[in-house]
Amino acid sequence: MSHAEVERKAALVTGSTSGIGLGIARALAAAGYNVTLNGFGDAGAIAALARELADANGVLVRYDGADLSEASACAGLVEAAVGAFGRLDVLVNNAGIQHVSPIEDFPPEKWDSIIALNLSAPFHTIRAAMGGMKTRRYGRIINIASAHAHVASPFKSAYVAAKHGVLGLTKTVALEGAQFNVRCNAISPGYVLTPLVENQIPDTMAARGLTREQVINDVLLAAQPTKQFVRIEDVAALALFLTTPAADQINGASLSVDGGWTAQ
Repeated sequence: MSHAEVERKAALVTGSTSGIGLGIARALAAAGYNVTLNGFGDAGAIAALARELADANGVLVRYDGADLSEASACAGLVEAAVGAFGRLDVLVNNAGIQHVSPIEDFPPEKWDSIIALNLSAPFHTIRAAMGGMKTRRYGRIINIASAHAHVASPFKSAYVAAKHGVLGLTKTVALEGAQFNVRCNAISPGYVLTPLVENQIPDTMAARGLTREQVINDVLLAAQPTKQFVRIEDVAALALFLTTPAADQINGASLSVDGGWTAQ
């Protein structure tokens, strides 16, 4: 790696092989960050994606398939990212899963897996990254929360609990990093038509006895006054803004991108 490549800032985005995470990875690469991608998917497609991002932006892009349901894998993901690029400036915790079910029928193993990936994984990655960020006196940590970090919906007990927890984690880390120029914020999107949302539509259809169109219009977008899905690009632009000097005094915040959902 050349000296210039070492000096280039580096970012790690979890759950970045599709959806919001990929959108954020694209924005960071376009802004000149070396990027570590993480997530599941077809190996060939992911390799092509990494090449595309690298070639289009003149940066280094690597992929790490760490399974973030395991604490040691979370730490290993951060350590490998620092080892590859010599530094870690931006950590985006985006990986998440969902399950929709009445609580009396909610499989305990689903609860465990959602809490592990949506809440425990951000703790483990931040724990692994924080020391280096404090030493370098620079770090920007962005946790992708949800409107469900502020309000609840039926049949999503684990997801809502995890996202509420993410806000508490965000505030605590923000206080601990404040005097070290380490900032930690959350972005709380409303409904974005990502694979995670797309995959829960059939479950919601079954749970509520509705058609696909009814789920979209009467359940998903019912809460969003704009009656529009949030765009991936909207979330990515806000994440990128949080890495800029203009956002230096934004710390411990949850920034909603939800069409007005949580204003109600």
